[in-house]
Amino acid sequence: MDSYVQRSRRKSIRRRLIAISVIVFLVVTGSLLVGACSPMGKIEGPVYRVSFSEYQSETLEKMRDARRYQNSGHDSELWWNAPREWQPSAVAPGHKPKRGILLVHGLGDSPWSFHDVGQELAAQGFLVRTVLLPGHGTDPADMIEATAEQWQKVVYQQAHALASDVEGEVYLGGFSTGANLILDYAYQHPEVAGLVLFSPGFKSMPFDWLAPLVSKVRPWIITPGEGIPTQTPVRYLNVPTNGYAQFYRTSVAARKLLEQNYEKPVFMVVAEHDSVLNTDYLLDIFQDRFTHPKSRLIWYGDKPEQLTENKRVLIREDHLPEHRISQFSHMGVLFSPENPLYGREGSLRICLNGMDGDERKACQDGADVWFSGWGYSEEGKVHARLTFNPYFQWQTSVMLEVLGIEPRDSEKTAMQAL
Repeated sequence: MDSYVQRSRRKSIRRRLIAISVIVFLVVTGSLLVGACSPMGKIEGPVYRVSFSEYQSETLEKMRDARRYQNSGHDSELWWNAPREWQPSAVAPGHKPKRGILLVHGLGDSPWSFHDVGQELAAQGFLVRTVLLPGHGTDPADMIEATAEQWQKVVYQQAHALASDVEGEVYLGGFSTGANLILDYAYQHPEVAGLVLFSPGFKSMPFDWLAPLVSKVRPWIITPGEGIPTQTPVRYLNVPTNGYAQFYRTSVAARKLLEQNYEKPVFMVVAEHDSVLNTDYLLDIFQDRFTHPKSRLIWYGDKPEQLTENKRVLIREDHLPEHRISQFSHMGVLFSPENPLYGREGSLRICLNGMDGDERKACQDGADVWFSGWGYSEEGKVHARLTFNPYFQWQTSVMLEVLGIEPRDSEKTAMQAL
């Protein structure tokens, strides 16, 4: 009898210990999630502008010391990754440019994202500037300690600096994570005249909420040195899990802001088969929240079932066999076919595209390839990442119309042809 009672007591104690362990695990996990998954905070108090020239010089100096160079052209790599400025072609002596735009890159990327867009805007009278977000442009490991608030601070400082350096309207533009950061600034500063959004990272694919928790226990999804390239001369190919966690925090903040309408003009570009983003959500947000009649969404893909804005949403096919394009990608919407690195004949081909080892080697060895978003495959074809946009000139014309710029005759011709 005593033995039975003792066994019962031991079982009861074990059950209690298991229950306590589960509770402790849930409390610890919950506290990690609450802390790590909190949205990007608001900037408190005044933000002191830092002149662009000072900011650019300081950033270049840091990059010279910390950059892990990918080829022998060190100066070229520095300038490709550094904050960039394009001056408008004609400004009257003693006057400031009449309008300006600040462009913010995405996670793992660099100011090279706007090499083509920036030149087009400068040619139309904009003072164009880009920023380099902390943790970028040097070595992917430098992103392990980066925070969304650090990114946010750079955007606020340079948006303030740009506003003081132009006489008139200031616009903001962003790609992916950069779109989240400029959305935050725009909602807090109604003087912003409008937005330019390329593949905006408002909502990514399922399970993105796990990134903050994973970042606490596993710094890398793919550990550097496992035979996968880590970076190229202009972007990271492998990002620490903290990078994804900080991106997630910016997206949570963006979705909170988007509970209210944004009533200024918005130009937005989305590829239906984007492997990163929830494109159905992006379409709904454009139709429901970006309410200005001049706003336009360019949708590369098939006509969406939930389409209600037949005038403001412009649809173009993204399967273009004549260009060896199977589908559009997250990043490809930004670049002209003539881009020296990413264009149709560009020198930088991205073969890390979800393909197997043999296909990747064939791509790297210069085989004839097709182009697609990440992870797409088709029997008998080798697919590199699509890094250019055959519709780039037409897309630019639509963007300029949203920004209140009358297209040039050559651009009108391009629009009519498409």
